[in-house]
Amino acid sequence: MRMSKKVSVAVLTALSIQSIVAHAQQSAASYPTRPLRFVVGLAPGGATDIVARLIGQKVTEALGQTVIVDNRAGAAGSIAGAIVAKATPDGYTAHVVSSSYAINPSLHDLPFDSLKDLTPVSLIAQAPFLLVTTPSLGIKSVKDLIARAKAKPGTINFSSGGYGGSGHLAGELFKRMAGIQIDHVAYRGGSPSVQAVIAGQVHMTFSAIVAGLQHWKSGRLDALGVTSAKRSKAAPDLPTIAEAGVPGYQVLTWYGVLVPAGTPPAIVTKLSSTISKIVSSPEIETKFLSGGAEPVGSTPEEFRRHLEDEIARIEKLAKEIGLKAGKKK
Repeated sequence: MRMSKKVSVAVLTALSIQSIVAHAQQSAASYPTRPLRFVVGLAPGGATDIVARLIGQKVTEALGQTVIVDNRAGAAGSIAGAIVAKATPDGYTAHVVSSSYAINPSLHDLPFDSLKDLTPVSLIAQAPFLLVTTPSLGIKSVKDLIARAKAKPGTINFSSGGYGGSGHLAGELFKRMAGIQIDHVAYRGGSPSVQAVIAGQVHMTFSAIVAGLQHWKSGRLDALGVTSAKRSKAAPDLPTIAEAGVPGYQVLTWYGVLVPAGTPPAIVTKLSSTISKIVSSPEIETKFLSGGAEPVGSTPEEFRRHLEDEIARIEKLAKEIGLKAGKKK
């Protein structure tokens, strides 16, 4: 009798599991059945917002449901991250992020775990920065820049769009790998940072590639190299910083999509494959390349490894240079 009860429990458990799996598969097959929400942790008009709206429009066309972009700026993007982390894990709420998502854990006490509370879906695109200098500096190559900085330590400075941002970290990594001392000057945004170099108030900066190329071609800035491991399709004549004098140097800004942890794997896979197909289309590739970015598209597993590597790399750099912003002691 006792054995019979155990068998009954086992059978019921197996049937329950089969029912759950079948329901999940059915949900994934019919997903989505209502509008999706892409939460962005930055104000409208910025690069991340533009990427979210571009991909959102194409997801709408591919899946037949409207994608609504919800801008929730503030607290270094953690407001948006917390909203998505706490959302129902059903595939209808997603977080579109930039490379700052991997920087924030090292600088701020976040109300969620960047790796445990959200599930990676796909890496969308990535773009290098462009190392530009003020023409008055009279430097035309990375090697010359390093030589000048070593000969006169502390006489060259670099600007960024803000303390702890990607441009700031690009500069800190450059000075560390090149073995030079250059001072950081923070501005409120990438545009003021570049304008300061054009005006000669600061010697150099790591600019968004599109803005930097425009000013280089107009003669207002000198371009020394790109921060990617390979030459950029947007500027094939410019060397990488790695080949120009700092072997192994690489810094990229990137964009990706995450959903709440616990979202059914089948739905994550469907959303990921949809996004990957979108970014590999000639239309989207052309639009990204015009902005200096290169489309990627990835599996959830590939994006997870990318995030883990980025977070670990930035955490190491932050400790080495004593970088901290909103972290409590």
